[in-house]
Amino acid sequence: MRGGDLYRVREASRAAAGDDPGRRLWVGVLADAVVGYLSGRVDTVADGRRLGIVEGVYVDPGCRAVGVGEAMMAAAIAWFSGEGCVGVDALALPGARATKNFFEESGFTSRLLVMHHRL
Repeated sequence: MRGGDLYRVREASRAAAGDDPGRRLWVGVLADAVVGYLSGRVDTVADGRRLGIVEGVYVDPGCRAVGVGEAMMAAAIAWFSGEGCVGVDALALPGARATKNFFEESGFTSRLLVMHHRL
C-alpha cells in the first residue's frame, strides 16, 4: 500500500507498554481460534480532551466478513466511550479500500488527510 513503509517505521513501530492502563488489546476468536486483533490506546490532546486511537486491526483473510472485526471494533468503541473519549481515530493507507470500508461501516468518517511528497 502506498505509504506503508513510512507507516511501518513511524506510526506502527511505537511499542505499547504492557502495563499502560490507557492501552488495550482485543482478540477476535472464531471456532476457539484467535483469528484477529485490535489494539488501541487513549491519548489526551492539548486541551485536555481524551481521544481514542485504533493503533492496529487485523483479521485473518479467510475469516473476514463474518463479524469478527465488527465485534472487536464494537468492544473497543464501548471501552473508548467508557474512558471519556470524545472520538476515535484510526488510519487507513491509500488504496486500502477494504480497510476504509470497514471503518466507514463502523461509523468512522474522514477528518484529516496526510499529504506526503516523496523525495
